[in-house]
Amino acid sequence: MSPLNQFIATAVAEKVSALNTEAYLNERASRASKEKFLEALKKVPDVEPEPFDRL
Repeated sequence: MSPLNQFIATAVAEKVSALNTEAYLNERASRASKEKFLEALKKVPDVEPEPFDRL
């Protein structure tokens, strides 16, 4: 395969992957619920982060 053909094939594969990812994220977002998100946040412990994880 020539370098140009390889470049084109890689670019097309990357674009297809990006479109698939966008479709997946849109599908997941359509099932989102603020109430479920807030319920999940209630389960997170209220503790200080580890020293290596602080900003």
